[in-house]
Amino acid sequence: MPLSTNISFQATGKQTAALDLGTGSVPFSLSQEMALTDGTTAGKADRVFADTRQLTASATENLDLAGALSDFYGATLTFVTVKAIIVRAAATNTNDVQVTRPAANGVPFLMAASDGIALKPGAVFAWFMSGVGVTVTPGTGDLITVTNSAGGTSVSYDVLIIGTSA
Repeated sequence: MPLSTNISFQATGKQTAALDLGTGSVPFSLSQEMALTDGTTAGKADRVFADTRQLTASATENLDLAGALSDFYGATLTFVTVKAIIVRAAATNTNDVQVTRPAANGVPFLMAASDGIALKPGAVFAWFMSGVGVTVTPGTGDLITVTNSAGGTSVSYDVLIIGTSA
């Protein structure tokens, strides 16, 4: 089952200001695209995990990238590298969705153990790199932790992880 992936990010806009003799305008643009063909070397990927998940009030779950997740067809996934992680918190959430690199056994996509990001309702976190990616090490570097930031209500989130099997 060959995998073909295109990921893109684009932000464009224009800031205007009233000046003495007219209006000034400064456009801005920042974009990044990544295309991955099927395979396991730099610039390639052959594994994808995608799911909509829900956490009860104050719950935490570990996404284990070395043998605990399943692909679209129910086959067990074991990532050797990760090239993209995208998490989108549902706009209808009341609480934040927290995405962290756990202190023990975390996938090193963030600089230090216990680093993370809180996604307000409707927020998106996207991390991707086209090169060799980051290494997933079974038992010592294979977890991404997702936490519901508070009690009272559940949260939903979408997650997409792309990487390689070798």
